[in-house]
Amino acid sequence: MHRANELGYKPLDGGWGWMVVFGAHISIGFAYSTPKALSIFFKEIQEDLGASYSEIAWISSIMLAAMYAGGPVSSVLVNRFGSRPIVILGGLMCGLSMVTASFGSSIIYLYFFIGVIGGCGLSLNLNASLTIISKYFLAKRPLANGLAMAGSPVFLCCLAPLNQYLLDKFGWRGSLFVLGGLMLNCCVAGALMRPVLSHRKPSSSVLQNKVEDQTIKCHTKLKASCMENAKMFLDVSFFKDRGFIIYLIGNMMFIFGAYAPIVFLSAYAINQGVEEYSAAYLLSITGFVDMFVRPGTGLVANSKWIRPRIQYFFSFAMIFNGACHLLCPLIRSYPFLVVYAVFFGIGFGMVFALIFECLMDLMGNRRFPSAVGLVTIIECFPMLLGPPTAGLLVDVFGDYKYLFFMCGSVIVTGGLFLFIMNIYNYHMLAKENRAKSREPSQNNLETEDRVSVGEAEMKQTPGAAMELTDLEAKEKNGAKQDP
Repeated sequence: MHRANELGYKPLDGGWGWMVVFGAHISIGFAYSTPKALSIFFKEIQEDLGASYSEIAWISSIMLAAMYAGGPVSSVLVNRFGSRPIVILGGLMCGLSMVTASFGSSIIYLYFFIGVIGGCGLSLNLNASLTIISKYFLAKRPLANGLAMAGSPVFLCCLAPLNQYLLDKFGWRGSLFVLGGLMLNCCVAGALMRPVLSHRKPSSSVLQNKVEDQTIKCHTKLKASCMENAKMFLDVSFFKDRGFIIYLIGNMMFIFGAYAPIVFLSAYAINQGVEEYSAAYLLSITGFVDMFVRPGTGLVANSKWIRPRIQYFFSFAMIFNGACHLLCPLIRSYPFLVVYAVFFGIGFGMVFALIFECLMDLMGNRRFPSAVGLVTIIECFPMLLGPPTAGLLVDVFGDYKYLFFMCGSVIVTGGLFLFIMNIYNYHMLAKENRAKSREPSQNNLETEDRVSVGEAEMKQTPGAAMELTDLEAKEKNGAKQDP
């Protein structure tokens, strides 16, 4: 009820809110799956435009980086205009970016329209959808968020084979054109996100007072909004927190190696002699497994045995994910590639089910919004550089195995770093807490010593001793006089 009081109304926790969840499922599904599913077209684009592996990988990298970097701007726009127009705008940007990119004749052209314009559109869709859910739901918010976030693996399962079918029928240009039309459905999803209306009927006097208060505070809020958002998302005081620094370093190492195996998985399978549709289904298998692993990991992490050790569980998930990539180059047949896709989906789902929960565990609920804004901005750099670096290895060595070796080793190193440094961090926190607990006891002992020393000095001074006896005599007389 405290949160409901802050909102000024009681969320419905149902009703039209489920239509909002359906719309968020669509917009979030496109936001997370599109940069991955576009990798189906990369081989054809590379041959048509004469691009290298590292150059073609920049498309997904720029798109993901723009999606994450646009988070603070999207939040400001949502607070100012609401979720419905922002999601519609994001859907228009995504659709037009894909349609325009289908006429591209250079790789730079695709960088701008697919990467920058499309990535910014996905950012608008993502943040606005998450915000509107928090306004419609309170008690059932975990369920609503889970159903909305399930759009990522569901859409990845569908888009990967669909993109392969479109590629065979229309080529990569026609496929981008059709995909742009599909992404316009985000505008329909945004239309479902109508603003939340309070069901209370205030009197005319109350309504007039509210209007007057809003007009008085309007200019002040507009002036302070930019500064507040800057402080919220760029709070440099987090860099003084040892736990935050440890988490950030490990998280950056994971992000650097996380997306390159997804981008090049289909191309690697085709290079191993796998049929194109079967190669595309590997992404669908990964997304399908991810769909069930994320909620399952959340249930396990919420248990009484894992909850206090969630940072170590996160380290294990990273090491498991990296170990899968290290073993992938040893695979030579399609059945074993399917096994790799299953384990990849398990590891990927485990990490992303815990990645923000671990940050909340370190920072707490109050500091989490500022911390996650800063983390997503910093994550743009390893996300931007990871796939192109992996593609450069393919260009230099002419073999995909070095790509998987690099990503796996970086992720495993990040997991080991988190495991070791969290042991050190918890040890130092326990030591600091013991030191703080000793300080009050030492202060009490010092005050007792000072009191005893003062009494001894007073007894040693003759004048003070005489004053003390006079006071005692007066107190005795007063006690006799006062019944």
